[in-house]
Amino acid sequence: MITVAAVGDLILDEPDPASFLAPSARVLRAADVTVGHVEVPHSTTGTQVSTDVPAPPADPAALEALSEAGFDVVTLAGNHIFDAGEVGVTDTVAHARAAGLVPAGAGADLAEARTPAIVERGGLRIGVLSYNCVGPRESWATSRKAGCAYLHVLTHYELDHASPGGPPKIYTFADPDSLDTVAEDVARLRAEADVVLVGLHKGVGHTPAAVAMYESPVARAVVDAGADAVFGHHAHIMRGVEAYRGKPIFHGLGNFVTVTRALTPAEGGDSAERAAWAERRKALYGFAPDPAMPYYPFHPESRNTAIAFCRFDSGGLVDAGLVPCRIDDGGRPVPLPPGEDAEVVSYLEDITARAKLNGALVRRGGELLLAGAGRNQERTP
Repeated sequence: MITVAAVGDLILDEPDPASFLAPSARVLRAADVTVGHVEVPHSTTGTQVSTDVPAPPADPAALEALSEAGFDVVTLAGNHIFDAGEVGVTDTVAHARAAGLVPAGAGADLAEARTPAIVERGGLRIGVLSYNCVGPRESWATSRKAGCAYLHVLTHYELDHASPGGPPKIYTFADPDSLDTVAEDVARLRAEADVVLVGLHKGVGHTPAAVAMYESPVARAVVDAGADAVFGHHAHIMRGVEAYRGKPIFHGLGNFVTVTRALTPAEGGDSAERAAWAERRKALYGFAPDPAMPYYPFHPESRNTAIAFCRFDSGGLVDAGLVPCRIDDGGRPVPLPPGEDAEVVSYLEDITARAKLNGALVRRGGELLLAGAGRNQERTP
């Protein structure tokens, strides 16, 4: 039997990145395969290309800290991977491989970006695919352009009451052709691998509990196509969990190590774009970062996080669950033992219920398992 561990967003943009991973390294290394999402480019280029507030490239050497901490596979399909242009994408892929990591979700063209990461452990072949569901379009790879693999999600605003200018109802759904392409990738990998894992960069940022209309249908479609587990990230705050057809869907694993000053006001004045974003962030999401943690510019609830795990044998998924963690005042995720994790577990249960997801967390032998996921759990409809 093998164990796969997965975490959410990783931003290693502070000195001594290994120190931020130190408290969790024992758990990460204990897994046979550990997967994390690298959020920003790792490159020495000075190029900035973004229609959003750009994330500056992080030190390529920081990727070595991930490998040393136990990571094996990194997913790269996200909204910031193109912030340093095509060279930032190809540099990140190259530096990840040089650090001993297997990348998925980005590359020199769309074919490479859609190519799964493959590793073998315990006689099982594990494949990982990665897709960006949130844009921007500039980040998407094409047949002639570097970028990320993507799933095109459409947004429709409908005024459901007689108040022009009033708040609309928001409908989101996957473009059918794009979803078919993702499903084809998953089905193709299913024919080649014993374990199929899919990372989806999705959701509404910095907003507690919210799961957008498209998220569950897309994740379920990926399972229908053959995935054994779905790992979500992007929102920089945790999302709830569900079990579907016996498979775990972690809608958002939140932040893991996300240390950066990219959104922190600069001393002596800030750029107009960053200053405007700081004000807009407060209006949109209702929070301002803790000034005592200038390297952690995220929602206070985002300090609740977790390491997801899934166990597989030759017969498929055995079970799945979570190791609750808390991000400490130094920006380090710290795994919590049973008896000390009640606050994080309660948070997970609350956001799952508020999103009307079916996920139920149960204790077994000191572990926190997802009911209905795997053959050792009673199936949840």
